[in-house]
Amino acid sequence: MNQKMLVLIGFIILCAAGTSIYFLLNKDSKSDSLTSNIEQEKKHNESEKDNVDSNEKTIVIYFSATGTTQKIAGYISELTNSNRIEIVPTEEYTDNDLNYNNSNSRANKEQNDRSSRPKIRNEIDIAEYDTIYLGYPIWWGDVPKIILTFVENNNLEGKKIIPFCTSHSSGMSTSLNTLKSYKELNIVDGRRFDSSSNKSDVESWLKGIK
Repeated sequence: MNQKMLVLIGFIILCAAGTSIYFLLNKDSKSDSLTSNIEQEKKHNESEKDNVDSNEKTIVIYFSATGTTQKIAGYISELTNSNRIEIVPTEEYTDNDLNYNNSNSRANKEQNDRSSRPKIRNEIDIAEYDTIYLGYPIWWGDVPKIILTFVENNNLEGKKIIPFCTSHSSGMSTSLNTLKSYKELNIVDGRRFDSSSNKSDVESWLKGIK
């Protein structure tokens, strides 16, 4: 075998060895990268699971006669990953019932009657929840009386109640005082929204709640 042939064979062997080492190192690198990705995904999934678990004991409960409070309740439910339940009156409110200018309208009579407690049609089970976002529109500067029906017919002791309300102009302070008059309730100062409030407004508020 001549010298040129030996050199050629040696070159081929050297190239083959180099290629094998390259693929081996590249395989290890891909394997490490895949392992790292799997570990990161596992941690992400565990984190997501923790978030879901942490919100399983939170619920949004609301009463909405015109849909404004319902919209805010939907945002809170979505942003906190919580279930929500609407307080549904046995007798639905009509436009005439909500006519503020008519002293004989149903809502006027209810709000002026301290003993009024409108009946709730649906069952609301809150036993498993620790935190309740409680939503309502402001009626005559205060909570609608159906909210008091809910409060008085459910065991809320030991639960954290975070109120939120909607109104065109009325503030929230009177409704908070009404809720705080129930000494067994743990009321956290909430937030008032208006019809123009959006998801970003709700998100900013939620981030500020400790």
